[in-house]
Amino acid sequence: MQLSCFGWISCLALLGLWTSNAQECGQSPLQSRIVGGYDATEGEWPWQVDIQTIVGHVCGGTIIAENWVLSAAHCFPNPSDTSQYIIYVGRLQLNGWNPYETSHKIKRVVVPYGYTDPQLGQDIALVELKSPVTWSDHVQPVCLPNADVSFPGGMLCTITGWGDIRDGISLQGVGTLQQVQVPIIDQAACQEMFHIQASEQVNIRYDMLCAGFQEGGKDSCQGDSGGPLLCQTSSGTWLQAGIVSFGLGCAQPNRPGVYARVSAFSNFITSHVQGLQLRGAADHNWTSWLIILTRTVIALTMAQLLR
Repeated sequence: MQLSCFGWISCLALLGLWTSNAQECGQSPLQSRIVGGYDATEGEWPWQVDIQTIVGHVCGGTIIAENWVLSAAHCFPNPSDTSQYIIYVGRLQLNGWNPYETSHKIKRVVVPYGYTDPQLGQDIALVELKSPVTWSDHVQPVCLPNADVSFPGGMLCTITGWGDIRDGISLQGVGTLQQVQVPIIDQAACQEMFHIQASEQVNIRYDMLCAGFQEGGKDSCQGDSGGPLLCQTSSGTWLQAGIVSFGLGCAQPNRPGVYARVSAFSNFITSHVQGLQLRGAADHNWTSWLIILTRTVIALTMAQLLR
C-alpha cells in the first residue's frame, strides 16, 4: 500500500484532533468524612482536590478546567497571599500512598468583590494553578450548572471530602476520601429549620443551597469546606450544585449543611475562566454525542485516505 505525502499529513492532522485534550466534564471513568459517610474508591471522584497549607489539610475543592479549581472563599482568608498553599489532585488518602497524585502551586485566588463571611453569602473562590493538571482516568473536571439549572427539594445528591467525621473528631487512619448521600432541602423549608430553637440568626440567601436530613445524622463537617455537593443527571453526568460553606455544628437535627449555590455564580465563573462551558437545564449531554460523531467522521475519513 502507498500513501501520498498529502495523505500522511491529513492522517496526522486528524489523529491530532482525535487525541486532543478537550475534556468531557462530569464523567467518572472508574466509578463503579463527612459525618455518616463511607470510603470512596480509587478514581471514583476524579475532580476532588485536597487543599493544604503548612498545617496540613484545610479544605477541599474541584477541578473545573486544566488550570482552575473551584472552592470556597472562606478557605482563603487572605486571597492575595497564597504562598503557603499546595493543591493535590488525583488523591484518595490524606495519609497514605497516592500513586496518581500530582501537586500544584497557586497562581492566584479570585473571590467575589465584597465577600466577608460565609453566612453573608458569596462564599466561592476560583483558584488558578501555576501548572495545568494532566487529564487521566483519575483526574477529570466536574460539570458546572448554568444560571437556569435548579435542584429540587428531595433530590438525592452526594457530598465528598476529608473533613471531620463528627464534631471535633478528625478522619482517622490513612484518611480515605469520604462520601455521603443527602437530599436537597428547598429554601423555605431550610429557613424554617434554622428558626427552630434558634440560638443565632441564620438567613438562607438567594446564593445558598441546603442539603441534609431534618433529623440530622449525615452532613458535611469541618475540613469539608470548599468541596462539592454533586448531583447526577439522568444522562449520568455529575453537576456540582453546591460548595460546602457553613453549618451550625455537624449533622445536628434541624441544622442542615449550607452550600454556596454554584448556579448563582455563573457570570462570575465564566468571566474569569475563559472558554468554560456551563451546563444548561435543557442540556442532555449533547457534547458527548458531538465527540462520538466527530470521532466517527475522523475514522471514516482516515479509512478513505488509507485505501
